[in-house]
Amino acid sequence: MALFEIKNLTFTYPDAEKPAIENIHLSIEPGEFVVICGKSGCGKTTLMRHFKTVLSPYGKREGEILFCGERLEGVSMRTQSAEIGYVLQSPDNQIVTDKVWHELAFGVENLGYDQQTIRLRVAEMASFFGIQNWFSKNVEELSGGQKQLLNLASVMAMQPKVLVLDEPTSQLDPIAAGDFLSTIRKINLDLGITVIMIEHRLEEVFPMADKVLVLEGGKQTFFDNPRMVGKALADNDLFLAMPSPVQIYNGTGQEGECPLTVCEGRNWLSEHYKAEPEREKTKDNAEKSANRKEKQEYVIQAKELWFRYERDGQDIVKDLSLKVKKGELFCILGGNGTGKSTTLSLLSGIHRPYRGKILLDGRDIRKISDKELFHHFLGVLPQNPQSLFVGNSVEEDLWEMIGGFSPIRHKEDEKRVERVVEDTEIGHLLHAHPYDLSGGEQQRAALAKVLLLEPQILLLDEPTKGLDGFYKSKLAGIFRKLQEKGITILMVSHDIEFCASYGDTCAMFFDGSIVTSCKAREFFTGNSFYTTAANRMARQIFPDAITVKDVIKACRRSRQQE
Repeated sequence: MALFEIKNLTFTYPDAEKPAIENIHLSIEPGEFVVICGKSGCGKTTLMRHFKTVLSPYGKREGEILFCGERLEGVSMRTQSAEIGYVLQSPDNQIVTDKVWHELAFGVENLGYDQQTIRLRVAEMASFFGIQNWFSKNVEELSGGQKQLLNLASVMAMQPKVLVLDEPTSQLDPIAAGDFLSTIRKINLDLGITVIMIEHRLEEVFPMADKVLVLEGGKQTFFDNPRMVGKALADNDLFLAMPSPVQIYNGTGQEGECPLTVCEGRNWLSEHYKAEPEREKTKDNAEKSANRKEKQEYVIQAKELWFRYERDGQDIVKDLSLKVKKGELFCILGGNGTGKSTTLSLLSGIHRPYRGKILLDGRDIRKISDKELFHHFLGVLPQNPQSLFVGNSVEEDLWEMIGGFSPIRHKEDEKRVERVVEDTEIGHLLHAHPYDLSGGEQQRAALAKVLLLEPQILLLDEPTKGLDGFYKSKLAGIFRKLQEKGITILMVSHDIEFCASYGDTCAMFFDGSIVTSCKAREFFTGNSFYTTAANRMARQIFPDAITVKDVIKACRRSRQQE
């Protein structure tokens, strides 16, 4: 018997012109690992929320969902709570208590188990997930990765039959995300628990899947094993979301069996291509590069910054110095909780360091008024885009940035709004409430608001969070246009693939400071974890290849030399 069976499910939100999801028909067997992917706003989260009655969105629904052969509406709330575990995209939205141990016990307590059973379940989960060292901590002291692990452990304490996860790694650094996904896979294999997951970062999760469901415009386009889906999407916009080995395989002619993992990709490359000698940098080129560096104009400068949130607390930012050139895309990478977002708050003037100096376009930030700072000078996109929304529709929110929503509009203002709407591709979202949008759509709407300020400096905290591979390429195009106008972009990101493909300079943030900063290609060459899947896959044969495009080009050169 199927665990979940969906029969011709169609759902339309109130006042919507077309369904959010349409004619979804599939069956999920016990123990399967199912990944759901597609463009931002294609209906992934809407579909996921139908797997649990209490989370089902309000609107018109047709079709039915069966859970273990019974209509989901007929399954008791207690059974759904115990057997259908749900992990949200944002860890903070799911945590309800103040202590780690209490959060672990919360779900089991609400199911009415006795004290002895609760203690056993909590102890077992704490041991399995390695929570012993922070078992008694306050939840607010945890990093993003620890919070998400706590959410998972709290759900697992109720011993569910199925785990439903909505982009659980979107706010995690690459190492924490890898650890989290390994834990999910272990749960799936060792305990036989069914996993249904939405994910945009498919590098690691795609090979784990038994089935991949692809949604496009709310409709089910594919539901098959990963290798078949990878081949089928070769000519589709969604192909940009596929793992690097799949993209490289298709980009070089599809010889042999399609690789899914870095290991399979490396073996496949060794079998079909010859190694390319590493190109040496000449001394002259190095000297020219150094001379160019000296002549550059720096728009953002931080000099020996120190910051702590409390007078007697620990330093979060420690002796930080950085320089960002005019018109460049500067990417800061690093683990959760190292001080990256705090650094952005210092550079934007939200917080002030107790030691050190910040210069924006050569001016001390302490001598720039807020009105001047945020008027055609500095734009800030926070990690949580919802914090920017104040209107009842996206359109109202956009007009709020340039003087408010009014029936009397200046033509120049209308053109500004139209241009930003076109660049960010949110025209179809203008009449929607910002909180009704998907995570990726909210990110685009928030970016549109910031761009309306026409800033000379952009500070972005995780701008690619929740975005699919197709729209990331669109975002890169927007960045390039801004850079051509001389606009400087500094972004904090966990998205290694995006930074490697489009960043000019990349920096590693560790323990409150930047430990290294260099050109993107130089930064990613040789790293073990903070590098692209394409580089890990091809470094033995093509040492200089960083991106998927680099590897494909190198493969073509290798073919020509034969």
